[in-house]
Amino acid sequence: MDRVTALVGFLLLLFVTPVFAQPSAVVEGRVIDAHGVGVAGVKITLRDAVTARRIVAVTDDTGRFSVQVSAVPAAYDVTFEIGEREVAEPRRVSVGPAHVAPIDVQLALGLTEQVTVTDSREERLKSETPVSVGVLSRTRIADVKPTHPSQLLGTVPGVWVNTTGGEGHMTAIRQPLTTSPVYLYLEDGVPMRSTGFFNHNALYEANLPAAERIEVTKGPGSVLYGSDAIGGIVNVTTRPALGPAALEASLEGGPFGWRRVLAGGNASRGADGVRVDVNLTHTDGWRDATGYDRRGASVRWDRALGSATFLKSLVSYGRIDQQTAGSSTLSRDDYIENPRLNLTPISFREVEALRASTDLRHVQGSTLINVIAYYRNNRMALLPNWSLTYDPTVYDTDNQSYGLLARVRRDLPVWRTEIAAGLDAEVSPGGRTERLLSVQTSTLPEGQRVFTGYGEQALVYDYDVTFRQVAPYAAVAASPIDRVRLETGVRYDHAAYRYRDQLTTPPLPRYQRPPSTTRDYDRVTPKIGATVRVSDNVSLFASHRAAFRVPSEGQLFRQGTALDTVDLRPVRATNREVGARFRLRGGLSAEVSWYDLVKRDDILSFRDPVDGTTEATNAGRTRHRGVEIGAEWRHGHWLDASVAYSHARHRYVTWRVDPAEGLDYSGGEMESAPRGLWHAAVTVRPRARMTLGVDVSRVGSYWMDAANTHRYEGHTLLNMRGEIALATRVRLYASLLNATDARYAETASYTLSRGEELAPGLPRSAHVGLSVAWPH
Repeated sequence: MDRVTALVGFLLLLFVTPVFAQPSAVVEGRVIDAHGVGVAGVKITLRDAVTARRIVAVTDDTGRFSVQVSAVPAAYDVTFEIGEREVAEPRRVSVGPAHVAPIDVQLALGLTEQVTVTDSREERLKSETPVSVGVLSRTRIADVKPTHPSQLLGTVPGVWVNTTGGEGHMTAIRQPLTTSPVYLYLEDGVPMRSTGFFNHNALYEANLPAAERIEVTKGPGSVLYGSDAIGGIVNVTTRPALGPAALEASLEGGPFGWRRVLAGGNASRGADGVRVDVNLTHTDGWRDATGYDRRGASVRWDRALGSATFLKSLVSYGRIDQQTAGSSTLSRDDYIENPRLNLTPISFREVEALRASTDLRHVQGSTLINVIAYYRNNRMALLPNWSLTYDPTVYDTDNQSYGLLARVRRDLPVWRTEIAAGLDAEVSPGGRTERLLSVQTSTLPEGQRVFTGYGEQALVYDYDVTFRQVAPYAAVAASPIDRVRLETGVRYDHAAYRYRDQLTTPPLPRYQRPPSTTRDYDRVTPKIGATVRVSDNVSLFASHRAAFRVPSEGQLFRQGTALDTVDLRPVRATNREVGARFRLRGGLSAEVSWYDLVKRDDILSFRDPVDGTTEATNAGRTRHRGVEIGAEWRHGHWLDASVAYSHARHRYVTWRVDPAEGLDYSGGEMESAPRGLWHAAVTVRPRARMTLGVDVSRVGSYWMDAANTHRYEGHTLLNMRGEIALATRVRLYASLLNATDARYAETASYTLSRGEELAPGLPRSAHVGLSVAWPH
């Protein structure tokens, strides 16, 4: 089937909905605490006074809620709960066709509570979530106005995101900084990339400045999401389309040719709402030949099909054109004296990503049915800079995905029991073509070698590969004892690759090719967890979870000089975790967690001591232990403060690379793995029309090599920001990144052949923007 025809057919399927749905009514409002601050996570229950039918909603991060109900005139009794406690007096509202019934409530108790969605695939109180979850609200996103994902995710305890160029990144969540496929990136709960075609830069395909919220679930999540979810899950949630009409736009400028246009708005009519967001970003790059262009847009359509059924459809498109793909490293001397120098200006990355999904939720009594159908089309052309000195190639990868996420959850009155079962299925056909390069270089007066040009040579890889996955799962949660919540779950994954080599020429010595083959993987992953509400202000949690990661298509079928790659097994992981959450009066909250994550069958390149051949093998075992602490304080409307701290040790338990040369790193610390990470942020609103903010972050020292011989000293960064209203709907804002103009490295490594190599980070940079919003 032609790709365009398939896409058009899929999009038509997404947007074909019943035309006879009658206009609905809306019950909406806001829940605030004693200080006038919006309270998240309050359960709003509407009970039809005649039929006793119930509709449930949960307040968002600003305390707001909006519930679509039937257009048939009716009266509803409305209750407000946190956990099992009523926190406000019940209300009664009457509605009719196209009627909006407002309810504003102040809590009887000065308590707040967050709600999460990632760990259970639906909204639930964070206090009943047995894992550590960081939540970045719309308010925080709007205050920061991030120019890179690190400026947001780095505020979560235990998370480090660096910059590789443009909005490219590597991530460290309970792992060293890595490009390995150990994280899962979601958009509205749908994986942004197929397991077989992982991309560590996936967040540059999401429009983070326009997000409603971002959740970071730390540790394994394979029971709900399958492969990839070992170190953590990042879920970017888009903003809803239903609600009062709104429009906002901003224009930003900065040094090194930085400019960005952000625009978005939504409009509703009856039961339908549409939201459009656009992101156009350009920079010339502060280093030589590091330009970056991003063009992205998303369209979301929300529709309430009566009072019990909700349909959300989303189409996202992004195109990235990036000079110098990856971190261009320099010697220690050049890093200090000439950080703008780029020795690999011929490198590039071109990415095109299209995602479409439709999400149907239907509530019938105590049963929730959720079905998500999705389509992806990803393409990437890459000339990697990191391998120019030893493996110069240019390659294209492309793949499409057709997937289904189906889930049913039923509530039982006994012990507040929830029983959920689901099925995930995906088919992702794709392929890779790769050519060897002949490169041209020149030598600078100081002796540095610069790559100045290239020519394409032999085709070394040309293959088609289809990834398939089917995974049923089930989970149960119950409260056999008041204030205690227990949960358990299990998932079975069957994954398979069908690989076909399209080349008929003999392989080159450095580019071996496996013969056409198929590979199948079967894996069962369990989880168990518990939360205990010790008091209204204190809760405890504990969990034990398993996870796995099937090898990617590149690990399996881009053989290189290895003796064998197709027999690689999945990487396995187990994680133990305990923690406590505190919610105190006065807007103070805190979370402390301890974890112990062990990875087995990690993939390493092993050189045989007898004949010197290299083989990729499942022989690695690593251990990751740490403590994460986070605290937030909101004092009325004028002060927000947060602190995030983590201390961890990442260790090679078994890592024998080359016994003949004595390369056995077992027992040592892993490279690019700082023990300490911390971040502090303060936002003040001294006047109604003004906002000021300061962020300080620290990345501790870490080893630059697996042998633990050279160490990077770590760095501290200070960012400042401010915003002032020029008129009712017009605001001027500015940010100062790296205010102290510190010299720091985004990555730092050491090898015997090249010595210390560091990728310098952005110097002091000021950005200014003007935004317009209607209404304000």
